[in-house]
Amino acid sequence: MRRPALLLLTLCLSLAACDSGGRTSAATPASGSASAAAPGSGAASGTASSAASASASAAVPPPVVPAGVAASVVVFDRRTGEFVYSVAPSTSYRSASLVKLLIVLDVTWSSGAVPAADRGRLDVMLRSSDDAAATFFWRRGGQRALVTRMAQRLGLVDTDPPPAGQPGFWGYTAMSAADVVKIYRYLLDQAPPAVRDYVLGNLRASTRCGTDRYDQSFGIPTALARPWAVKQGWSGFGDTPATPCTAPAALPVQMEAPGALPVHRAAPVDLAGEVLHTTGIVGADDRAVVAVLTSHPDGTAFARATATVTDLVRSLRIPGATPA
Repeated sequence: MRRPALLLLTLCLSLAACDSGGRTSAATPASGSASAAAPGSGAASGTASSAASASASAAVPPPVVPAGVAASVVVFDRRTGEFVYSVAPSTSYRSASLVKLLIVLDVTWSSGAVPAADRGRLDVMLRSSDDAAATFFWRRGGQRALVTRMAQRLGLVDTDPPPAGQPGFWGYTAMSAADVVKIYRYLLDQAPPAVRDYVLGNLRASTRCGTDRYDQSFGIPTALARPWAVKQGWSGFGDTPATPCTAPAALPVQMEAPGALPVHRAAPVDLAGEVLHTTGIVGADDRAVVAVLTSHPDGTAFARATATVTDLVRSLRIPGATPA
């Protein structure tokens, strides 16, 4: 009988989603977005790595990404154990302040606890993305060596230290959305409880303003209601924001001068232009892990980039999340 084949052909035609072998294929992402692939798979392939992830991709709307903007989106549902979004997961971007997640884990790795003497700097680094604090720990931790050993410890496959000729530029660390999700999953499921509670507690208390007076409430904090814990990243928009953030920026921490700080400029890993990232954990019981990494055309204003990233997050269907 050929009736089953006929039924399959009819179904494929009605869905317009079969390849030449009669297999259903993943939907094509919207213009300006990268194609979907399983985290750790290298270049995005446009198809899911399994039937489960293909079904998940078909069930959710594609991210809204304007033309000219490069975006990687990975969303992991901890309840189901599935990736809801996996768009260009292994594309590397310059990390900007996302590398601060590796810095705090390196500081606490050997003891499994947070040294009392380091809490002041770590608090302001995590909550208000303080660069001086990051530079202090970066130098103490051996600069590029810090990234190399943390990538080995956590099994990060797309993370690389800054170029050898620029060891002080911690923001030049290369990271992918897939690796950022791995870091959060380590924090949630494997880190010593004292480290997990300390780091996530600070990320839940993220301030609206960074100590550099950039508004870091874009993306997840604006698009989604609490509970969430976030670490943001931005680079390439200049040392002084066009519209400085005026809310209380940081904890009252007294720190010694760290010396000359690196000037963050576009790195080859991201070609040219500005980068803006919103990442974190969303929903009751920390249900979803979200990483949205973006690169924007050179000259893009911070306000425009933040609006783009916030709209992108709003376009996602994130398990456990409530729109703000």
